Amino acid sequence: MLLPWIHSHIASLTIFTPVLVALLVLLCPSLAIAKWVALLGACGCFLESVHIWHYFVPGHGLQFTESYPWMPEWGIQYFVGVDGISLLLIMLSTFLTCLLVVGAWNFEARGQKTFLALLLFLESGMLGALMAFDLVFFYVCWEIMLIPMYFIIGVWGGKNRVYATTKFVLYTVFGSLLMLVAAICLYLLHKKEFGVYSTNLLDLYRLSGLPASAQFWLFCAFALAFAIKVPLWPFHTWLPHAHTEAPTTGSVILAGVLLKMGTYGLLRFAIPLFPAVFIDFAPLLSTLGVIGIIYGALVAWQQPDAKKMVAYSSVSHLGFVVVGSCAVLHSMISPEALTGAVYQMINHGVSTGMLFFLVGVLYDRRHTRMLEDFGGLAQPMPWFAVLLIIATLGSVGLPGTGGFVGEFLILLGTFQSSPTIAILASLGVLLGAVYMLTLCRKVLFGPITHKENTSLPDVTGREALVLVPLALLVVGMGVFPNFFLDQVRPSIDHLAKTYSEYRLERTELPPLCCKRGDE
Repeated sequence: MLLPWIHSHIASLTIFTPVLVALLVLLCPSLAIAKWVALLGACGCFLESVHIWHYFVPGHGLQFTESYPWMPEWGIQYFVGVDGISLLLIMLSTFLTCLLVVGAWNFEARGQKTFLALLLFLESGMLGALMAFDLVFFYVCWEIMLIPMYFIIGVWGGKNRVYATTKFVLYTVFGSLLMLVAAICLYLLHKKEFGVYSTNLLDLYRLSGLPASAQFWLFCAFALAFAIKVPLWPFHTWLPHAHTEAPTTGSVILAGVLLKMGTYGLLRFAIPLFPAVFIDFAPLLSTLGVIGIIYGALVAWQQPDAKKMVAYSSVSHLGFVVVGSCAVLHSMISPEALTGAVYQMINHGVSTGMLFFLVGVLYDRRHTRMLEDFGGLAQPMPWFAVLLIIATLGSVGLPGTGGFVGEFLILLGTFQSSPTIAILASLGVLLGAVYMLTLCRKVLFGPITHKENTSLPDVTGREALVLVPLALLVVGMGVFPNFFLDQVRPSIDHLAKTYSEYRLERTELPPLCCKRGDE
């Protein structure tokens, strides 16, 4: 009796388990007990996501759906589910949270129980946003994610944390308000067309009588909200400050999952709700993505601070995701480029999250992130050197790593639609190799110029528990890409093929992502 109930409610269990564990953490009588409760809760949530992965059937549309009336008189409901586009991001979120709890085990700061509780609360917000198929519930989860990140950066961040937090909140709230206005307009337009209110995303997909001007402005509102979250150039200026001032755990979760909410929002909301307008905007978004790729790489190359270098690399890498999402040929999104974009989201979360962890290891030992303060660390820290090189190779897209699969598919699909965009984007691959290899050279090789570096301890067992699984994923995603892609490719192919110039009306959408898998 219990197992069938768990299976039928696994989506809600995965979303709300971290919240319940966060409350238990706050109620624990001691910090030692709170740490174990947080770890067991995070691992339990990861096992729930493994259940979703195991029972997910590729090509069967929206699965693990749960729908309950929330405010039925207003057409608002609690409606969650999982499809191929969100599956990998759900797995990444739960997996990274387990590692983050281990990584924060010896985090020496006041209020560590509160810190762990906020981390788990943030996980619930992320999972809720990834599984939400009701626009109001998605917006609630979208805003909930802002609260724990505000405190994680603002309370436990660096000396300029107030400035970084304020900028982060202002940018994000501005985008959120635009999305809220657009959501209200869709809500009213659904009432006008169908005679009933609804915030169900599958119902909103079927809107067909939107005026062209309304589609234009609504797409702009959604796209701008998600572009700020990515962040897409020129809305990126909040990111380096937030990354630099955040504690290591905050930087990892920000790079690993939160930034992907922007690109995920484009794929889930902006593109399928307004396909005709998206096709018109795709060249502009691709151009901004290319600018972000080159700009982020050039600025990263010039950074003297290792953490800022990795932060600006995120601007460059996520530019690839935007370019892959916007590769349109003859009114049809390239399936290869879109597959690469989804895969690159996961690879970026793994490799960049690993790089932030490694920078945190250096900072714990030397309390500095300046490249000039290091050099020759491969001698006293050989295992650290191996792990940094693996993360670097994954970040630059060396064959045999996940970065290569994602970037290759993006460039392949983009070249078919716009050779110019593909050639310019490929410069980001070259520049990425330059600044990341520069980081390795300055940190690991050459003479040891500071005596403090001669006796630095190598990676500890606790740090290895965090870094080794990420290193294995970097390689595993490159060697066995189909293990991951086979689960999600049908949904991605559907999304890519939906926007033919002959099928722009939402009432003609094929059923794969527009109806529940059990219908």
